[in-house]
Amino acid sequence: MAQQIRFTKMHGAGNDYIYVNAVEYPLDNPERLSIAWSAPHTGIGADGLVMIGSSDAADFSMRIFNADGSEALMCGNAVRCIGKYVYENRLTDKTYVTLDTLSGIKKLKLAVDDGKVRDVTVDMGVPSPADVAISIEAAGERYTGLVVSMGNPHFVIFVDDIDAIDLPVAGPALECHPCFPGRTNVEFVRVISSGEIRMRVWERGSGITQACGTGACASVAAGVSMNKTGRRAKVCMDGGELLVDWDEASGRIYMTGGAVKVFEGTIDI
Repeated sequence: MAQQIRFTKMHGAGNDYIYVNAVEYPLDNPERLSIAWSAPHTGIGADGLVMIGSSDAADFSMRIFNADGSEALMCGNAVRCIGKYVYENRLTDKTYVTLDTLSGIKKLKLAVDDGKVRDVTVDMGVPSPADVAISIEAAGERYTGLVVSMGNPHFVIFVDDIDAIDLPVAGPALECHPCFPGRTNVEFVRVISSGEIRMRVWERGSGITQACGTGACASVAAGVSMNKTGRRAKVCMDGGELLVDWDEASGRIYMTGGAVKVFEGTIDI
């Protein structure tokens, strides 16, 4: 007998996921369901599946699966959407929320107007940029970039002409390069000013997406480390903008942006 699952589709700066309250609707095979549901023509259509659960260590927990079924360690855009989801669905009345992820516990500050979450600031932790850039060859081109960990891996490449990048070719070649045995997210970045950058992203396990929260943070961390940007910068992506602030005193990086509910529905499994 088919089981009916209630879901909510949400996006942060165009980075869209399918959200399920896993306490109410436990999913036995989220890897398979993420592949099926993320399909744009035969499923709901999304960059992946997010399960919101309980936690002994935080207010809520998050598990996130990419469109290819692989489990991701972290997603900044999804974290903000969860903040909106749990508050507006009255799962909490807190405006400071903690979330248990595979990259550790994240702290969320919700900005609320008339019972609706306007935007969310997330403490993304301490970034770990590499000391030096590396140069690798992929798809017949040479790319020089900085490896940055935001609890998940990133390869950040600064370019002069970001629109000239053939992302469908360069992205998968770099994601699966032998230098990155666990695969990596790939960001191409153009510096507009010390306080503003333009970013395009190829996400590990999902391909081209409209935005990437951890990628935005990694790009600013790389920009600071390579003396290309200031510590506070607006990150402009295909799906929208995020504000990233790398606090010098604490070493922690903060990301602020909106979250949007697209629609709700039910689907049978």
